[in-house]
Amino acid sequence: MRVETRDFAVSLATPLATARGEITEREGVLVRVEDGGETGIGEATPLSSWTESLGDCRTALSDAADRVNAGEATPGEVLGDLVDTPAARHGLSLALADLRAGRRGEPLYRFLGRESEREAVPVNATVGDGDRAETVAAAEEAVAAGYGAVKLKAGTRSVDADVGRVQAVRDAVGPDAELRVDANGAWDREQATEAFESFADARVRYVEQPLPPDDLEGHAELRGGRVGVALDESLASHPVESVLETGAADLLVLKPMAVGGVQRAKRAILQAREERVASVVTTTVDAAVARTAAVHLAASVPGISACGLATADWLSTDVGPDPCPVDDGAIDVPQGPGLGVEGVWE
Repeated sequence: MRVETRDFAVSLATPLATARGEITEREGVLVRVEDGGETGIGEATPLSSWTESLGDCRTALSDAADRVNAGEATPGEVLGDLVDTPAARHGLSLALADLRAGRRGEPLYRFLGRESEREAVPVNATVGDGDRAETVAAAEEAVAAGYGAVKLKAGTRSVDADVGRVQAVRDAVGPDAELRVDANGAWDREQATEAFESFADARVRYVEQPLPPDDLEGHAELRGGRVGVALDESLASHPVESVLETGAADLLVLKPMAVGGVQRAKRAILQAREERVASVVTTTVDAAVARTAAVHLAASVPGISACGLATADWLSTDVGPDPCPVDDGAIDVPQGPGLGVEGVWE
């Protein structure tokens, strides 16, 4: 088996604001494995505060490729060494999974354990943290486009202002659309309690990361009412086992890049289900290869609710054609062998 790597960069259509400043492009590493004339492709796109740095990712993948190509280690042994570099592990493990699924002649989501065919996965629309009128207009547009679930960003203004925005959206879109709120850890416990009490009247299904990531006990205390608790950023600093043992979440928002690959993410989803905790799949604003892998992961989970995978339009350039178009609130799942991404390594 031979492993090759190639750096890439893709541009964002609109700068993405983060705690460390604006992101205007995503840089990463494509991984290609070849064995017996068959190939697999993977992507490692690190994101600060979620994964290792880009430099550490490149170094880890370069060292892994050198060891495998020199016959010093098997791919499985190398993966076991990529404990502290989840993005690098994602890239190599995905390339191997693509290769193996292709050999079986089955799409990646079937390789990940789904027994029946899945042609599409529901996805949510994401509405930014605009004022009330902007938020309502964007939510109405999303529902008109067929999205059954809309996620509203919150947390940069007062709780009262966010409550007003969310209620205005509910009044505008009617009772059938599912509303979710993402606070990105902006509230303290008192603010979160106030928000949850008011969001219940607007029939918000859950709030994503209402409290800072390390406050697992506070999240556990918020559970039990009409609004669920979803954890996202907490999973970057706490193992899934700790989140489940603490009883901190009704739902996990899993990013395969951040947990070290789609197979690890699938194990986390199954582990959570044993504790009656649901999961949805999203990305770290990835390029086409990793984004498609996340679609396959979601497709492998029976009964999964709308996922945060409608992000291709967030990029103005990409590593290859997007094989997963969104239509009427659902994203297509490639049905060919393996991952189903073409025109990337040319």
